[in-house]
Amino acid sequence: MTETADVVIVGGGIEGTAAAWALAQRGVTDVLVAERNTVASGMTGKSSGIVRCHYGVSSLAAMAAVGVEVFEKAEEIFGTDIGFRQTGYVVGVGEPDAESLRKSLASQRAVGVQTEEIDAAEVASLWPFADLSPFAAFAWEARGGYGDAYRTAQAFAAAARAAGVRIRQGATVAGLVLDGDRVTGVRLADRSEISAGTVIVATGVWTRPLLAPYGIDVPIRAVREQIVMISPGVQIGHVPVFSDLVSLQYIRPETGGEVLFGNSDLSHVEDANPDNYLNRATEAFIDLTVERVGTRFPGFTGAAISGSYAGCYDVTPDWNPVISPTDLDGLFVAAGFSGHGFKIAPAVGRLVADLVVDGRSADPRIPETDFRLSRFADGDLLKTPYPYVGAGQMR
Repeated sequence: MTETADVVIVGGGIEGTAAAWALAQRGVTDVLVAERNTVASGMTGKSSGIVRCHYGVSSLAAMAAVGVEVFEKAEEIFGTDIGFRQTGYVVGVGEPDAESLRKSLASQRAVGVQTEEIDAAEVASLWPFADLSPFAAFAWEARGGYGDAYRTAQAFAAAARAAGVRIRQGATVAGLVLDGDRVTGVRLADRSEISAGTVIVATGVWTRPLLAPYGIDVPIRAVREQIVMISPGVQIGHVPVFSDLVSLQYIRPETGGEVLFGNSDLSHVEDANPDNYLNRATEAFIDLTVERVGTRFPGFTGAAISGSYAGCYDVTPDWNPVISPTDLDGLFVAAGFSGHGFKIAPAVGRLVADLVVDGRSADPRIPETDFRLSRFADGDLLKTPYPYVGAGQMR
């Protein structure tokens, strides 16, 4: 039995649902999203949800700015609370990175990001529990914060459905259907087919094995990332997200007064099987958390670990995504988000829709060539001109 659609999106995570939403906004509504489990049941649900535009790569900063604009208007756009909390975002660096931070801020402002340098006294008023002595410079984004990737993906999906998009959950895509060098649909695990002239693969860590049999190499590693929840032992009040690029960690507030700890050190990453990995922090990572948080936040008197979990990043060689057509006519990829995916998802959806409808980006700040798949074979990686020691391409 063959079903038909103009566009099939493989993957119902935040990027797949954002693409469906954006296509519907462009008037393309004969779209079917095939999700093997349920919407946002994969890596989307493990996102730490940081919202910030602090990127040295200008196109990525612009994409994050688009994300902020959508998140701020979520109630108006989607008619629901997507979990965005505009706490603000502060990033601090040591002396070796101070000049890179200032150059990065200028680059961000050039593409419309509202960001500024602030001094230690201002940060101390925002984060009175922190030891700020090792920092040489700070940046502040009043419009930053954190969100809920699961709720956001559900909102994209609901808005797409309302416009006529079909979302099939429990529909595992086993492969592509080809006619020569052109994709003509997908084949499901139950051997049924969905015929479509355009297929968008938004399957994150599962992208490479899905496309490899067709000669499409998307160089993605699955890297396990650990998150630890902390009860600080004090009432912290309204604090912003804090990215500490001296000890390479980030802290964000949680509902109920807890804080979430994540690692920004990319010098050692752990490859993982995305279908079989340890879904909690290791003892070594707990020890690292205790050491880093205890050092940076001496005001957390009586702090205790309250929980942990783990997820996987879909990491490319330059830690930046692939949003691109491929050598198979009609086949597009949106994957390899390397930890950036939540905050840029609205812009990702729009870029995918632009590529499908127009063949190019409609936003001059976000050239489609930056995210082309061929950059890896060309040796023309997308890298920040202002890297920070240790945190590298994540900024």
